[in-house]
Amino acid sequence: MAPTRVTSDLEGLSALVTGGSRGLGLLLSARLAQRGCRVTMAARDADELLRGAAWVEERTGVTVSTAVCDVRDRNAVEAAARLTADRQGGLDVVVANAGVIQVAPVASLDSGAFEDAMATIFGGAVNTAMASLPYLRRSDAGGRLCLIGSVGGLLAVPHLLPYSCAKAAVGALGEGLRAETAGRSVSVTTVHPGLMRTGSHLQAEFGGRSSEEFAWFSALAGAPVVSMDADRAAERVVRALERRRTRVVLTPAARAAGLAHGVAPTAVTRISGIAARLLPRAPEDDGSGPGGDIVQGHGIDRARSTWTEKVRRVGSGLNDRAARRYNQRIPGPPTSA
Repeated sequence: MAPTRVTSDLEGLSALVTGGSRGLGLLLSARLAQRGCRVTMAARDADELLRGAAWVEERTGVTVSTAVCDVRDRNAVEAAARLTADRQGGLDVVVANAGVIQVAPVASLDSGAFEDAMATIFGGAVNTAMASLPYLRRSDAGGRLCLIGSVGGLLAVPHLLPYSCAKAAVGALGEGLRAETAGRSVSVTTVHPGLMRTGSHLQAEFGGRSSEEFAWFSALAGAPVVSMDADRAAERVVRALERRRTRVVLTPAARAAGLAHGVAPTAVTRISGIAARLLPRAPEDDGSGPGGDIVQGHGIDRARSTWTEKVRRVGSGLNDRAARRYNQRIPGPPTSA
């Protein structure tokens, strides 16, 4: 991304982006900075935030602020909103982007996985919205709130059930808030991206046969036709904010899936059932015992000679490059000879 400014009615506004230190949140922060916003990036990891802020400044020529904040903590989110408003002279634009992804068959999960997804994705969106709305109502420019949902919230995706449940709740939150702010100065935009090449497969959590789950997820998320370039997705999100759009679904595949589910939900559920049978089986299903702990993608052993790594490399090259570009943590590669 060239360090050029983009003419926009967002220029001069104060913006807060949660989950802003890497991936889509990082790109949204950069796009808002390009449009002249005074951006505050919020995330849990202070070091990652500093790297992210430097990344944005290098690519846009704009200095951004940071706020260490766990969106699951209501008090921390309120403090981040207050800090942003105090040092930026108000709060005009807020993007609730923070989230987690758990990839595993439901047989390899317990209720804790659902609680974690709901606390981070849905609870984080609720905390961000409720903390920021009082400031957005006072914005002279008219406040803008953006909630990042997912195609996984429009229909349940096999092996992504906690994620789908939480994103569905975010979608309902966005629709409800939009209805309740109708005719007022605050607009609410809900964005449902499809697969994006953000490098998030390294941060996602995998259970069951974790290496096989990692293989299919990272290959599909990086496939050129199926997935979307994350920088282009960020531009679409910011344009939706500029235009105060109500609802945006990114990628043709996501729009088709959402439409099909709305028209023929039973048929889509049956197709999802067929897809689920093609995905890795839970270890419990064949008597080989529990699937073990949840493992983040960057910690999975990826032996180069295994079929799972060969499958992963077929589609994941672009996603791996995205991880290196967008501040996703990549420690020494966990590969075997």
